[in-house]
Amino acid sequence: MTYKLFYALGSAAMGVRVILEEIGAPYELIETTIDMDKPRPPEQLAINPNGWVPVLVWGDSAMYECAAITVFLSDRHPEAGLAPRIDEDDRGVFLQTLVYFSNSVQNAFQLNYYPDRFADTPEDEASAMRRGIRRLRETWTVIDDQIGDKEWILGDRFSAADIYLFMLTTWLAPSLGQPAVEEFPNVQRIAKKVMARPSVQLVYEKWIAELQSNRS
Repeated sequence: MTYKLFYALGSAAMGVRVILEEIGAPYELIETTIDMDKPRPPEQLAINPNGWVPVLVWGDSAMYECAAITVFLSDRHPEAGLAPRIDEDDRGVFLQTLVYFSNSVQNAFQLNYYPDRFADTPEDEASAMRRGIRRLRETWTVIDDQIGDKEWILGDRFSAADIYLFMLTTWLAPSLGQPAVEEFPNVQRIAKKVMARPSVQLVYEKWIAELQSNRS
């Protein structure tokens, strides 16, 4: 069985693609866009009328929402070891962190990148953007403190939550006033280790090359 992934560079679909690489499942990328002013495939909109990615299709089934797909794929392919089993103690932290990433960290990004979704008038959008920047710093601080001196989010165990963390760090844009990942040393430490994985080197090849070019 081959998964189909509606995919756009710079989107959360990149994190899902990393997971597909980690589990070694065959998959097909269906190119789409995150530009809401551009047309998206009708098949994508039929599954997710919001028009967002990722959207994952397998057989006659489909789903959207990155955190949900992350849990689904990790549980469906336990041999990859990307998630604790439902009866393991750290399952709660795994789920808690993914939901926090989705509901709090990503929401803070939306405040900054899409202020029109949170403001009544265009005049109020600048305030929403500023609040988004403050909220990014607040939410990343929570994650940095949660990690502490642990090797990975779940302690000594790598998981899909670490992939999700890395994905979100690639969205940070200090040039727009957002905090730099260096402000969160524990987050940065894990992100650097995730970036070294072959799956990430493949999926984020262009982003990594640009990062290294900017540092040279």
